[in-house]
Amino acid sequence: MSAQREWFEKDYYAVLGVAKTATDKEITKTYRKLARKYHPDANPNNAAAEEKFKEISAAYDVLGDEKRRKEYDEVRRAGPSAFGMHGGPGAQGGFSGGQPFDMGGADISDLISQMFGGRGGRSRNGVDPRRGSDLEASLEISFIDAINGLTTSLRLSTEGEKTPREVKVRIPAGVDNGQRIRIKGRGEKGRSGGPSGDLLITCNVAPHGVFGREGKNLTVTMPITFTEAALGANIEVPTVDGSTVTLRLKPGTQAGSRHRVKSKGINAGGSAGDLIVTVDVVVPRDLTDKQRRLVEQLAEISHDSPRKNFFSNAKH
Repeated sequence: MSAQREWFEKDYYAVLGVAKTATDKEITKTYRKLARKYHPDANPNNAAAEEKFKEISAAYDVLGDEKRRKEYDEVRRAGPSAFGMHGGPGAQGGFSGGQPFDMGGADISDLISQMFGGRGGRSRNGVDPRRGSDLEASLEISFIDAINGLTTSLRLSTEGEKTPREVKVRIPAGVDNGQRIRIKGRGEKGRSGGPSGDLLITCNVAPHGVFGREGKNLTVTMPITFTEAALGANIEVPTVDGSTVTLRLKPGTQAGSRHRVKSKGINAGGSAGDLIVTVDVVVPRDLTDKQRRLVEQLAEISHDSPRKNFFSNAKH
């Protein structure tokens, strides 16, 4: 059995705000709601929200796993009373006779050992339990899968296992290139009953042919004609979900200008980024005779120069 010191001190059911009889589905639903509310991306520079997010994540890490939840419930039911300790408000622990309880430097594993017949302390062969090592792996994923998230499997081979094993992993929506994901308890197995290590996955996100990203914002460069830039126009812009949105360009739109389409970026952590559209004015290479005459007429009646103050400003 793997137990942690904070299991005696923290009521994870209270942290999530669920009853001890809550189903796995109810616990997961409540956790997801709280995670969206307190996620750091939704609460930038909010230390209190960040701390709350850590607390609910730690609670779900135990209650969201059927085996760990059972172990946690057993430990909580036994509680300090298993050692004849008082658990009232402000109590530091003591024997039933009221004498102070002195652990004498004993490790928490010694307490668990007393409660569960040695399963939490030394094993029967006298070897101390040892946590398994963390494992590292890399995963190649597409740009679209990184945005939407995906569930996939990794094939792992470890020194202590005779045959490779398949590990099912969930990559959250919005993962960035080079980001590391920690999967609890999926590393090497512990020794003598110790807990397993974790699996650290480095995500390598392939580039996309059309879209880029800046944090939670997606970027795209749209080619437009000279007339669309000069006169203004409504143009269709692709989005990452396969649909399109209409972008209204004002008359006199400049090449390289950036235009924001709200909430069409990466949706993760309870909020969505934007789609940033950069326009690229394409100058025609081959003009027909009629087009050339019209452009020449435009040049004849155009008196403003974009270089009017360029050289005078360069002297300062």
